[in-house]
Amino acid sequence: MARGKTARKTRALAPIHPDAGAIDIGATMHMAAVPPDRDPDPVRAFATFTGDLHRLAGWFARCGVKTVAMESTGVSWIPVYEILEQQGFEVVLVNARDAKHVPGRKTDVSDAQWLRRLHEYGLVRGSFRPTGDLAALRAFLRHRERLLDYAAAHVQHMQKALTQMNLQLHHVVTDITGATGMRIIRAIVAGERDPAVLASYRDRRCRASEETIGAALVGNHREEHVFALAQALDLYDVYQDKVAACDARIDAVLKRLRALANKPVGTLPPPRHTAAERFGVRCPGSASRDPGRGPDPDPRTWPESGPEAGRGMRDGPLCLAQCKTRHVLALFGTQQQDFRRTGSVVADPPLQQSGRSLAPACRYSLGWNTDRLGRLLSAPRGPDR
Repeated sequence: MARGKTARKTRALAPIHPDAGAIDIGATMHMAAVPPDRDPDPVRAFATFTGDLHRLAGWFARCGVKTVAMESTGVSWIPVYEILEQQGFEVVLVNARDAKHVPGRKTDVSDAQWLRRLHEYGLVRGSFRPTGDLAALRAFLRHRERLLDYAAAHVQHMQKALTQMNLQLHHVVTDITGATGMRIIRAIVAGERDPAVLASYRDRRCRASEETIGAALVGNHREEHVFALAQALDLYDVYQDKVAACDARIDAVLKRLRALANKPVGTLPPPRHTAAERFGVRCPGSASRDPGRGPDPDPRTWPESGPEAGRGMRDGPLCLAQCKTRHVLALFGTQQQDFRRTGSVVADPPLQQSGRSLAPACRYSLGWNTDRLGRLLSAPRGPDR
């Protein structure tokens, strides 16, 4: 007899943010919503003036709202966000895509209520919004980028005016806003027409010769084209001055951030060592960690046995000879044949030497226990090793 399926117990979805509010951002009016048990009129409309935004924040405070969700609609959300953040609310900037595909939402009132409901149960994600000086730094950087875009448009206007006068400056210099290009353009605006004089403003780093630049600067200097060139140059200079002022503000914000940077608390972790240092290998001839000791002597004079074996190779980077020796050891025996079979390593005469003939080289380069190393290299290797 088949057993019937046991009914699963359903659990009610518990609110994550019980003190949640929401705002539907508009150009001339904002619709705000609070929990229904906090106010007889849980959805209210507020104008976009600064005084109305402060009244909105006061209404949220009286209703016990602690966190507010709003959609990022254009740039209209920025004043509301900043005022609520200054009043101590936790503001969550929601992507409109997360709450877009919901049936039955046709008005701003229902939009605000539904957004509050989603935020109450934690079903919307907040976008990243820096705070404090980080937000100011990002705003300055974005403004600087726009200034550079505006300046680039006037660079195109200057190039257009030069082309209309048949001055092929952009064909003989890489950038007309460089040292050579700006000197020549400013001279043309000032009234200079002699191609030889204009070519003499060439920077010594310019690839084109003075003769080539002079030939490119023979043109038809009409009044309207020179006027357009002068106007574009003035506007370009204006934006360059604005960029310099913006750079000064960015430097000031960076200095404040450096001053507020958290310094490491407690002791620093021990330094990391390379594999060569862990194995006690040091590059021959390199300077010792002791500044008064100086470079190590010739490795050929190091003793091969006893307590002084490998002296001078205990604390330093792996040298080239040692790297080659370890490469030979890694590819020795059947592993070397496997690598050659797959084409990873080509046949090399040094790799074909036997372990007995490689022992002196390893003893010279590594400076380890030579007796044990010789026994390891001379021992036969079976197929399973």
